[in-house]
Amino acid sequence: MARKPWSFKEDRRLMELAKSSTSLEEAAKQLGRSPDAIKRMALRLGLSLKSKATKKD
Repeated sequence: MARKPWSFKEDRRLMELAKSSTSLEEAAKQLGRSPDAIKRMALRLGLSLKSKATKKD
C-alpha cells in the first residue's frame, strides 16, 4: 500500500494534538491515518503520543 505524503498542515495538526495529550488512536482518527503512520510521523517530529492500549497494569 502506497503511503500518502504528509502535508505541512497535517504536521502542524499532529503537533497540536500531541501538545494537548490526545491519544494515538484519536489522532489517527482525526487525521484519517493509521496509528502506525501517526507513530512514525510523531517519531520523526520528536513528539510523544500515548496509546490508550498502554494502560495495562
